[in-house]
Amino acid sequence: MEAIRRMGADGGAHAGCVYDKSVCVSGGNGDRMAEERGATTNSASSDRGVFITLEGPDGAGKSTQALLLVERLRARGHEVVALREPGGTPISEKIRALVLDPANTEMADECELLLYEASRAQLVRQVIEPALACGAVVVCDRFYDSTHAYQAGGRGLDEALVRRANKLGCCGVNPDLTLVLDMDPADAFARAAADGLDRMEAEGLAFQQRVREDYLALAREEPSRARVIDATGTATEVAQRIDGELARAGFLTLDVAR
Repeated sequence: MEAIRRMGADGGAHAGCVYDKSVCVSGGNGDRMAEERGATTNSASSDRGVFITLEGPDGAGKSTQALLLVERLRARGHEVVALREPGGTPISEKIRALVLDPANTEMADECELLLYEASRAQLVRQVIEPALACGAVVVCDRFYDSTHAYQAGGRGLDEALVRRANKLGCCGVNPDLTLVLDMDPADAFARAAADGLDRMEAEGLAFQQRVREDYLALAREEPSRARVIDATGTATEVAQRIDGELARAGFLTLDVAR
């Protein structure tokens, strides 16, 4: 978990990169996001990059696998932009610190939802859109599926409200592939607790169970985009399963000669 936090917070190689929008005109995003989860779709662009997100309950190993996936893709010659949510830009990192601070126990659920969407909108406009327009592979630890899972599934906020908020926050940008890391919530919670709990992780096991159920529902609704990955075992074993899903989805044959 600390590795992915540093990736966004320390101003590293890709945490705050900004692409020149004057020469890179953003293309469309395909039609892989189901409309009912709150996103929009655009027409496809042949020179657009690829957007991959990693999702799952706290403690499932997303952050570790995101870093490993970035390393493997770079080794294959891809330009990769590595991001995390909330965060990834100076403004978004400030929102992250606010929304995850365990001291903010009085934060209303609606306030929490809007903070996540504000962080996302800034990240999309400042980094993700221009990176995709330049043909990069964007790998993001969490995106709007987390908001649906945590704020609708976990918190119990009105689902239609969360969908509308997601639609605004993503600015029309949708993942091409979402890897949902799945494991028993009790085991995942124990992993998360070992590193110390932020405000969301501290919501407890029952909350994490509801989050997991929402993620699994996503995979049933959108099997072509959302692929469930067994997150048990070693990091190497999980990475091999991810590569298997990437191959089945056709993402290991990405053209690096851009």
